[in-house]
Amino acid sequence: SFNPQIVIGVGGYASGPTLKVAAWLGIKTLIQEQNSFPGKTNLLLAKKASLICTAYADMNKFFPSEKIILTGNPIRKDIVNIESKKEEALAYYNLDPRKKTILIIGGSLGARTLNEAVENELSSLADSKDIQVLWQCGNLYFDQISARVSLPEHVKLNRFIDRMDLAYAAADLIISRAGATSISELCIVAKPLILVPSPNVSEDHQTKNAMSLVNVEAAVLIKDTQAKDLLLKKAFEILADSNQMSLLSKNCSSLGKPNATKEIVDAVQSLIN
Repeated sequence: SFNPQIVIGVGGYASGPTLKVAAWLGIKTLIQEQNSFPGKTNLLLAKKASLICTAYADMNKFFPSEKIILTGNPIRKDIVNIESKKEEALAYYNLDPRKKTILIIGGSLGARTLNEAVENELSSLADSKDIQVLWQCGNLYFDQISARVSLPEHVKLNRFIDRMDLAYAAADLIISRAGATSISELCIVAKPLILVPSPNVSEDHQTKNAMSLVNVEAAVLIKDTQAKDLLLKKAFEILADSNQMSLLSKNCSSLGKPNATKEIVDAVQSLIN
């Protein structure tokens, strides 16, 4: 009864029957695949889809090549050109401009593995004279960590980061999970990057997302099982190596797709027209 001109799906299970019926009815459909390894819903819908917008190259091994448009994933506009925000960012998070900053982000709920890795190296961080940490531990863990440990002044613990653009601007190196949207943003930010893929996702797609960067030397991967012992040590090692810092940043920048939203909208309009 709504009679749409086009139906768009982004891979959630609920989009499966909706796009399938749309295709039966002769309504144009567009799929947006955010990950480097497609979910089952999009794989099933691809044959009948009118167009498929992807965030990664070489997706023709999963989808019909004639339907693919490499657009990237939509991102927040405020993370583009963040270098101009560096001074504001350091002041906002009360960071020392003379020190290098590690940003650790585990999502709004937090990531237990990343938190354990930081706690495991608190003594090293406490002794550090030239490194500081902006640590987003997540709502689930903030009270526990605050009660359990005494943090040095240069380790800034946050329940949630409300100004992600400023956190990115302040960072010299970023440690993150490897969700599709996060990686799309991080390629725009183009800071040296360590990815710790979550093992608790379907088809291990975060590892596949991470490897798309690791394979072109745009990021370093640490396995979840290794993070507690290796993560901060690797971060210190990268920060001390200016050549690796430059290489990671340059290669990461080359993967950024800042105009993804416009290109997806253009694809939608081309189908409608």
